[in-house]
Amino acid sequence: MKYVVVIGDGMVDEPLEELDGKTPLQKAKTPNMDFLAKNGTCGMLQTVPPGMEPGSDVANLSIMGYDPKKYYTGRGPLEAASIGAKMKKDDIAFRCNFITCENGLLADFNAGHISTIEAAQLIESLNQRLYSYGKFYLGTSYRHLFIYNDKTASQLKSTPPHDVVGEPIQEHLLKVGEDADKSVENREVLNNLAQKLNELMYKSFDVLGKHPTNQKRIEDGKKPGNMIWLWGQGPQPQLPLFKEKYNLKGATITGVDLIKGIGTYLGLTNIHVPGATGFYDTDYCGKAKYALEALEEHDLIFIHVEAPDEAGHAGDIYEKIKAIERIDQRILGKLIKGLPSMDDYALAVLPDHPTPINIRTHTSNPIPYAMYTPGCRADATEKYDEPSILKSFNESSKNIMEGYKFLNLFLNLPKSSENTKNE
Repeated sequence: MKYVVVIGDGMVDEPLEELDGKTPLQKAKTPNMDFLAKNGTCGMLQTVPPGMEPGSDVANLSIMGYDPKKYYTGRGPLEAASIGAKMKKDDIAFRCNFITCENGLLADFNAGHISTIEAAQLIESLNQRLYSYGKFYLGTSYRHLFIYNDKTASQLKSTPPHDVVGEPIQEHLLKVGEDADKSVENREVLNNLAQKLNELMYKSFDVLGKHPTNQKRIEDGKKPGNMIWLWGQGPQPQLPLFKEKYNLKGATITGVDLIKGIGTYLGLTNIHVPGATGFYDTDYCGKAKYALEALEEHDLIFIHVEAPDEAGHAGDIYEKIKAIERIDQRILGKLIKGLPSMDDYALAVLPDHPTPINIRTHTSNPIPYAMYTPGCRADATEKYDEPSILKSFNESSKNIMEGYKFLNLFLNLPKSSENTKNE
């Protein structure tokens, strides 16, 4: 048996007045997701454990079968593995966004989706002018990395920039975390460290504000990447290899460094798909094509699509609907048609977390999943959307499952009693 997990990042939502009380998932045309829901098994999954921030890092670790409470150390170090940033013993990796600062406000958390080519020019200037603080590493678009050699930085409290768009930057800078050592001496050390790194962020404005790359973006009517934002920091994690844990050869297909980084730590093959951008214009068909080819040598493929999450952060209802429909038609549809025989394959679809349009950021609410393989025990679910799965879930008296247990369930889908008798 071979397995494919399709992850629509931030795909689920809340009912919207603009959609007459429906969610984008309800409004979207999703015949292939509905096929999995109707003929397979569905349920609710808690991918973000209580007390943890609802990020894609935590949620995707869960989906891939690893308990975040045990293995998670921060978003930054996961991305470091993807972009080749080597971490030393006391290094702390920060996720480093290019943001747009306007009149002291965080106006845009992704600097108008600045291109990687433009970002490379800005990263070069930061390393030339601010090298005494640490080293900047180029990622993709607005998503980059900063390595700082002081393990105490992991005790600082940081804020995801997509959570505070439109708010004063001064109110959301790095500060001493609630879990930090409360001793007076340590608090003084941490306060000084926070001050130093916050100073770095403000100095980046001096370097980037008048940079020719940003001046050209402004002339073209685009938002400049005129400041950095440090967040999601942590030390290098220790994760058991996927092959050793599940005895399967796995792979990832994604346009996002975070997912590639998780894959690197787990020993998964990160399959490069030309045109996989991590945005609305990602090559959905290319992801399906490469997945079908990869299944010849791999047992399990994680296909991750960032576009619904980006639409959620932008508050763009119709881009979210289009992203969901493209996942259904151009990925799931092509997989179902392109597999040699559905008898030997299992498919699952789910988001990692909700990214509701109305609040434009992640929540830790449980998410719906659907998984299917021929002969599996089917639920009474008719469609893949939030109300349909919640209704059948409540009627079945199932419990909300911890996220990291999802993969074991998927790998061992129960057969229907009728099918079992015929075997």
